[in-house]
Amino acid sequence: MSTEPAVELFVAQSSGPHERTLLVIHGGPDWDHTYLREPLAQLTDRRVVLPDLRGCGRSTRGLADEQYTPAAAMGDLAVVLDVLGIAQVDVLGFSYGGLIAQRLALAFPERVRRLAVASSSVLPVPTNAFEGWHERTERLAAEAAVWSDPFLSGAELTRAAAVASAPANVWRAEALPGYLDRLAAIHFSGEWMRPWQSGILPGARPDDAAQRLSALGLPLLLLHGRQDMTFPATLAEEATKLIPSARAVIIEEAGHMAHIDQPRAWLDTLTDFLA
Repeated sequence: MSTEPAVELFVAQSSGPHERTLLVIHGGPDWDHTYLREPLAQLTDRRVVLPDLRGCGRSTRGLADEQYTPAAAMGDLAVVLDVLGIAQVDVLGFSYGGLIAQRLALAFPERVRRLAVASSSVLPVPTNAFEGWHERTERLAAEAAVWSDPFLSGAELTRAAAVASAPANVWRAEALPGYLDRLAAIHFSGEWMRPWQSGILPGARPDDAAQRLSALGLPLLLLHGRQDMTFPATLAEEATKLIPSARAVIIEEAGHMAHIDQPRAWLDTLTDFLA
């Protein structure tokens, strides 16, 4: 769907009304969109568009390392909107996808009606953000061991890390089996890992994001789990002090994968925002 180099994105779509489209940007990177299908499949009153980013899922892989950048991924999504004939869209960005979603809104503000940033952050994460949270350290220990395993690489490493980090990403033990089932169905890759490990992957967070989003006045939802161990929930609340058009909703008893821990509360909040 783009040229120089040629990139084709796999795009899943629901059959809702064209004029009520929600573009969903998955995280990872090196994951795909499938772990977000539920509860979003219940949004029958709108069209939901779920692309796999370049290098991810069933989209084009094998690009040069320097072709995996947040700016390139954002540009691909703008092309998707062109191809689908969508002039204006609501956007949901999840985790790393929340950073790309902010870039899309800032680059093409006329094309974004509302922006939901879920399990992500507008503000930078301080180095001491999780200091003293011993349970987080315990839940992440298995993932740390995976990343240091010299025998794992590529998609195999991405999948192993995702599985090992599951107890950190999902807060409620009873939600963990269903989450592991979702992980088993993901088409993991290791494309973005290469530039990240070599130190050439640019940062995804837009410069001065809070100030620039505030100037846009774009309706902004910061949707978060209270027990998120990747992006602190407090940053969502702090961002609303800098962005008058933003509101933060923190879901209790929910981790980074808040849509899995508390799917009804998560979907109801998103539905209210998009109405």
